[in-house]
Amino acid sequence: MRAWSTATSSASLGRGTEITAATCRDLAEWRTAAGLGAAKGECMANRVCPWWLGYFLVSPLRRLWQHPERVLAPFVGEGMLVLEPGCGMGFFTLDLARMVGPKGRVVAVDLQERMLAGLRRRARKAGLLDRIDVRLAQAHCLGIADLAGRVDVALALHVIHEVPDAAGFFAEIAASLKPEGRLLFVEPRGHVSEDAFAASLAMAEKAGLRIVDRPKIRREPAALLALKEHPPTEQRGWAC
Repeated sequence: MRAWSTATSSASLGRGTEITAATCRDLAEWRTAAGLGAAKGECMANRVCPWWLGYFLVSPLRRLWQHPERVLAPFVGEGMLVLEPGCGMGFFTLDLARMVGPKGRVVAVDLQERMLAGLRRRARKAGLLDRIDVRLAQAHCLGIADLAGRVDVALALHVIHEVPDAAGFFAEIAASLKPEGRLLFVEPRGHVSEDAFAASLAMAEKAGLRIVDRPKIRREPAALLALKEHPPTEQRGWAC
């Protein structure tokens, strides 16, 4: 995705459609689960899909093949501060808010206000809005400088391949983690090659992160990362 926002030239979506990373990754998963191939022009490297699909992609039916709590339970617990970039309308966010409990907090970040508006409505209806810090990202900045050294778990779920500056993204995430904090990094199978995933891991390493586990998550490329004992003296984050 170019600067987290672009417009697709696909005739099926229309010109000038505003799009978000969260919808693209979720649409790709839905089409795979339904036995469908990616529609031409819908989901490609550095492309994302229409914001309005967010309403469909938070459908309870999706939980039949991808249940957020089952995916995230090994990594998230009560009282944690969790960072979720690319949250969309909150398919994972609401479960995260339940998992961290009343003493925890979820910082949900997305580029599109319409996606965040959908998340707020869903969280308010579920009685969870007080546990969620909803933030609008800038083109090259998550806007999380105030979280430096405070995050227990950060989640990069099917989002890194959409980021124009993955190295800067990893640096900003690394700066937010507690010394014992973790980053769960997952990319979509069939959309991101093993070589591309390895290249992203190399960028994460340069940002001061190291692999501590390779969890099995729906046969997708996945890694659990932690801070190195001696991180780089200079880390290049996004310009905020």
